[in-house]
Amino acid sequence: MKKFLQILGWVSAGIIALMGIVLFILARSQTPDIGMFTEPLAPQVTPTIYPSMSTVIEGVQTLSRLETASYHIEKVITAETGQGPLGFLFGDRLLLIARGQVVAGVDLAQLGLNDLLITDDGTVYMRMPPAEIFITTLDNHRTYVYDRRTGVAGMNPQLETAARQEAERLILQAAIEDGIEQKASENARNFMRSFIFSLGFRHLIFVEALPTPTPAPHTPTPDVITITVPEG
Repeated sequence: MKKFLQILGWVSAGIIALMGIVLFILARSQTPDIGMFTEPLAPQVTPTIYPSMSTVIEGVQTLSRLETASYHIEKVITAETGQGPLGFLFGDRLLLIARGQVVAGVDLAQLGLNDLLITDDGTVYMRMPPAEIFITTLDNHRTYVYDRRTGVAGMNPQLETAARQEAERLILQAAIEDGIEQKASENARNFMRSFIFSLGFRHLIFVEALPTPTPAPHTPTPDVITITVPEG
């Protein structure tokens, strides 16, 4: 009897081992081989972009803008939120290196016939449109977050957006304070002077208001007196 029980135990152990091998083979056949993956299992660092296939053109406009001044400016922006006693939990701070461009010039579409006067001696009077800012934009390839420190709760998703908007505003302000509009106006006048001179005119005067043309003095025609001389 004892020997029978011993043999029965060996048979049971063999059956359990065989079942384990079968289950392992079945699980192996349903699990893809890791070597078959062409991509790593770690999270991707580079984002994947899926653009929409539809394109909507909202408007087409003919431009007559004369760009005459361009500034390239760098700003360092520190933005933070959730600071204070609970900053270790909700705090978020970043250092943004922002580089942008400001372009100014004159819109020649505003220049009409009422802004030009040509006198008889060939002098051209011109009323130039005021210079204006055309473009203020950040260079996304050169603007980046240099450093960021977040609390336990994680980063604020709106913080970088707010920092970029503030950087764009400060870049525009720096260009205006440095006189970009005055430089754009001066460069536009130099361009128009060269253009007018290339047309054969030799005098160009920029004015705020066109002078009133003075009519040429009227020279009265002398009376014609007919004298009849008698014959003989």
